[in-house]
Amino acid sequence: MKILKIIPGAGILLSLLISAGCTESTSADLSNQSNTGVSASTYSANGEGPSSAQTDADSAHSYPYREGDDIPALAYIEHNEVYNPESVIPPQCYTKTDGVNNPCYACHQSYDSIEKRPNQMGDGTLQGNYEFSDVGLTNSWKNLFIDRTSLIAGIDDATIKKYVKEDNYTASLEKDVMPDYMRIENLSSADNAFDKDGFAKDGSGWVSYNYKPFPSTFWPTNGSTGDAMIRLPDDFQTLNGEYNKAIYTLNLSLVEMALKELDTLTVAPVNELVLNIDVNQDGKLTKSVTEIARSSHYVGDARAVPLAHMLYPEGTEFLHTVRYIGVDEDGTIYNAPRMKEVRYMKKHMFRSRESLASAYYAEAKDKHFEKLPQTRYLGEKGIDNGFGWTINGFIENEQGELRAQHDQELAFCNGCHKTVGSTFDQTFSFARKVPGQAGWGYINLKEIEDVPNINEEKGEFLTYMERVGGGDEFRQNGEMLAKWFDEKGMVKVEEVQRAKSVYDIITPSPERAYALNKAYLTIVKEQSYLFGRDATLTEATNVLSTIDAEQPPLKPEHRFKWDMRLNWQAEAPSAIAETR
Repeated sequence: MKILKIIPGAGILLSLLISAGCTESTSADLSNQSNTGVSASTYSANGEGPSSAQTDADSAHSYPYREGDDIPALAYIEHNEVYNPESVIPPQCYTKTDGVNNPCYACHQSYDSIEKRPNQMGDGTLQGNYEFSDVGLTNSWKNLFIDRTSLIAGIDDATIKKYVKEDNYTASLEKDVMPDYMRIENLSSADNAFDKDGFAKDGSGWVSYNYKPFPSTFWPTNGSTGDAMIRLPDDFQTLNGEYNKAIYTLNLSLVEMALKELDTLTVAPVNELVLNIDVNQDGKLTKSVTEIARSSHYVGDARAVPLAHMLYPEGTEFLHTVRYIGVDEDGTIYNAPRMKEVRYMKKHMFRSRESLASAYYAEAKDKHFEKLPQTRYLGEKGIDNGFGWTINGFIENEQGELRAQHDQELAFCNGCHKTVGSTFDQTFSFARKVPGQAGWGYINLKEIEDVPNINEEKGEFLTYMERVGGGDEFRQNGEMLAKWFDEKGMVKVEEVQRAKSVYDIITPSPERAYALNKAYLTIVKEQSYLFGRDATLTEATNVLSTIDAEQPPLKPEHRFKWDMRLNWQAEAPSAIAETR
C-alpha cells in the first residue's frame, strides 16, 4: 500500500487519522463501529434516523484492516495521494483461474480486421497472458479480502428493507445535488418515470430500454440491480424544430441498427405520409408501417448526420443506475428505489474509426513503454476517457445520500469504458438491447430468455457458467453453485435450459439479497470505494493477491472467441418458448 508523504503539515494528517479512528482497535462490535455496519443503535427497526448522540458516534470510525494498513480511503482523496494507479484493472482481473476457469473472455476479445470494428483494442491475448504493469501485479482491491459476516450481524432484515426502499435519488434532486443532465423525475419508480414505450414522462428525452445484463457482475445474485437509459441530441428528436416522438423513435432505431449491424427493425406504427419519409423503403408512403429499413442518414432535423459503423452519433448520452436488491412482500426481486450509484456518459466528440485507431495506438504505445494509465479529470463534469466520452458518477455518502464521486473513484470507470476489446463504442448494454420495438421500455428480466450470443449454440448464461465454473467471476456465490451445479461441479444443463427467463437464473433468494445489501452498506459506512465496491459476504478465496506474470491465466483450450451481441431469433428450450 502506498504510504502518504510526510509533509510539513503532517499534523493535519495525524488529526485526520485520529478523527477517523485509525487506532489499534479491531473490535467487531458494531455498536461502536458505525462505519462498518448499521446496528440497532444506529438505525432502529422502525426506521427512525440516528439520534444526535449516534451521529456524534458516527464521527469515530474504525476500519477492519490489518495494522499498518488502516489508512481510510477518504484520507487518500483528502491529501491528493493516489492509492491505486492501476484502478483501471478491475477486481475481476485478479480471479484465480487455475488455468481452466475463464471469466476473462467476456471483456477481452480480438476481432478479425475484415469486420472493420472501430474498437481495435484487440486484447484477446489477455486470456493467455498477464500484461500488467509492475504496480498492477499487486491486487489493491483489499475489500475482496474482508469477511463481512461479523460486520453485518447487527443489521436486522427490517432495517435493511426500509433502507433500500428509501428514494435517495429524488432527495438528491430536491437538494439540487444532481446536475440537470442526470435528472429524470420519479426515476426511483419505473412506472412513474417512463411510459410503455420507455420515454421519460418528464419530457427530458431519456428513453429506457430492456437489455440482457452483462455476465456476471451485473447479475442481481452477485450484488446489485440496475437499469439503463439513452438520450439523443435535440436534432434527433425534432422535425422542423418541433419535438416529434415518431422521428425520435426512428432515430433511436437507426442508432440500434448502426451499432448492431442490422438492416431492419420493428418499430411502433409510423405514418409515412405525415413524416414524408419512406421508413420501410418499399417505394411508397403509407399510413402505418411497423418496420424500418436501414438508411444512410438519420431523419428529421438530424437528416444531415450519416450513420457510422458501430458508432453512436456525437451528443449521445447514457444514464445507468446501480441499485440495491429490492425484495417484494412475496419474495420477488426488483430494482430497489435506493441507488448505490448513478452513472453517466456523454459522447462529447465524434471520432471516426481512423481517429479511434490512433487513440488505441497511443494507448498501446504507453503500455509498451510501461507508462501508468492516465486519466484526464474535468472537475464537476467528471473524466474524459480519451475516446470521445465524458464519464461522471454519483455514489452514496456515509449517510446514504448521493454525492459526486471523487477523481480517484471515477478513474475506476475507465477500466471498462476505455480500452476493453469486447465493447461497442466503449459501451456495453445497448448492444445487448432486446431488438426493435419490444426492447423499448424499462428493463424486465422476466421478459428475456437466455438466448445465445452470436455464433454460439447454448444460452449465454449457461455457456458462461460452464466456462467460469461458477455463478460469478470469483466462483464463490454458494447459492448459484448449489442451484445450478451438481456435486461434481458441472452445470445442470437441462435445469438451466428449463428456466422460464433469465430472472429465474440470475436473481437471488430474499435471504441472500438481504445479506448482499447489508454487506454493501458496510462499504458505504466506511466510504471505502477505493478499496473495492463488490459486496462480497466472505473473504474471496479464488482471488490472487499478487500476480505471477510468468504463469498464463488460461490454457489454450480454455480461451474463447466471443461477441457480446445476442442471437435473439435462436430457438430456446424454455417454458416460455414452449408456451408460445
